[in-house]
Amino acid sequence: MAKILVCDDDDAVLKIIQIALRNENMEVLVANDGRKALQYLQENHAFDLVITDIHMPYHNGDEVLKTIREDQKKNTPIIMLSSDGEEEVIALALKLGVNEFITKPVDTDKLIKKIKKLLR
Repeated sequence: MAKILVCDDDDAVLKIIQIALRNENMEVLVANDGRKALQYLQENHAFDLVITDIHMPYHNGDEVLKTIREDQKKNTPIIMLSSDGEEEVIALALKLGVNEFITKPVDTDKLIKKIKKLLR
């Protein structure tokens, strides 16, 4: 069973993603801000994949990415979410090491397909 960390400050988005992933028999841990996300990562939770919003309170998604890629030196697949689909935001996310970028509102079918592809 895949263990996935989902980080977003929008409770509705968290709930939608959580339900979709649990319907696929995935274990889900949610963080509603960057501080909680970093806490989970620093507590040595071994995640198979991380989904993070780019804009969150306390710490942005780019800081979550940096923690995973630079501080922890992990190749954990990361999907970044944002309602901001501008090219420079997507380019920054890809430069920071994100594997996939999805614009909001989240299409859960598309998200599940990307997750399954990254977990192969």
